[in-house]
Amino acid sequence: MSLLVDSAMWPGRGRTWCHLASDSSFEELHAFAAAFGLPPGAFDGDHYDLPAERRPAAIAAGAQPVSSAELVRRLSAAGLRRRKRRGINASPTRE
Repeated sequence: MSLLVDSAMWPGRGRTWCHLASDSSFEELHAFAAAFGLPPGAFDGDHYDLPAERRPAAIAAGAQPVSSAELVRRLSAAGLRRRKRRGINASPTRE
């Protein structure tokens, strides 16, 4: 299992967010997210947006804490990085 969670530093909707991703497959990511109780709408192209208060539980459930740069590097190396196009809302909370 290669689940990754970066530091919670993304503000939005009165909360702070982090990203949950997999560097092996989207299937692994979706299965973990479903078991973890994340709604499908939290999926944002190549990661799930995760509220900061749930980060410790994700780590306890097996996600590896990494920096945001490491998360992007590993997604890119695995061919799973999906970049957002300009003009698309890049906010983790769809504001």
